[in-house]
Amino acid sequence: MGDYPMDWGRMTQAERDAAYNNSAAVPNSPTLNEARIAASAAFRTAHPGAALDLAYGPLERNKWDLFQATDPAAPCLVFIHGGYWQRNRREDFCALMQGVLAHGWSAALPGYTLAPDASLAAIVAEIDAALTWLGEHGRPHGIGGPLVVSGWSAGGHLTATAMTNKAVSAGLAISGVFELGPIRDTYLNEKLRLTDAEIAALSPLRLPVVPKRLSIAYGTRELPPLVGDSRALHALRAAAHAPGALLPIAGADHFTILDALSSPKGELTRHLMTLLP
Repeated sequence: MGDYPMDWGRMTQAERDAAYNNSAAVPNSPTLNEARIAASAAFRTAHPGAALDLAYGPLERNKWDLFQATDPAAPCLVFIHGGYWQRNRREDFCALMQGVLAHGWSAALPGYTLAPDASLAAIVAEIDAALTWLGEHGRPHGIGGPLVVSGWSAGGHLTATAMTNKAVSAGLAISGVFELGPIRDTYLNEKLRLTDAEIAALSPLRLPVVPKRLSIAYGTRELPPLVGDSRALHALRAAAHAPGALLPIAGADHFTILDALSSPKGELTRHLMTLLP
């Protein structure tokens, strides 16, 4: 379980909701989101050679956006967007890829069906199918190098669960939720409708440790449950001697932590460059 510095059993519903409400905790989050969305729209326009909207499955959101490096054998960052599994879309996060592209990497962003149209188990399965597709079919689209999976918020959780996919070489989970039990007690569960089986099977803190390199990042101004989950997952993996760093990003909140990824000189971008042999 995560390290929650709060008496969860005695908290009111409002207090439990606030414990996971990142948008309310960061008052200027709408402005930050709008800036990211606008930058991503401009980014897509500026990359006419990208392979956009490639289907990996039969559903509307089962699509990839691929931004190829000059070298098809270059490493590829797969970035999974967040939004508590029920908001946002891949197209609005592509500007974050300018950091790794500047280092000669490729970048790829998968879409996935959102809750309540899909259960969390189905979402995890879609990401697994997407990664398998990219591993098998990426080369004709200019993506032939090792895949490093990263994701933010819900995407951080999906990064951790994706480490079992054979196409994945390493990972960087950013601001993730790794224990799902408390989520069921919050407003987020109205759409997620988590079951006991899903909580047990999809909480990375309850799963066997995958020995691939997985680094875990969080902002020091994040909400306590997210900080606790990040520390707890790293401790669990360290106890099993699994490789991967714990990266507290000083002064970052749940939204500004993405600055450390979008910049070519950002702390998370620079760390990604160290994840492969």
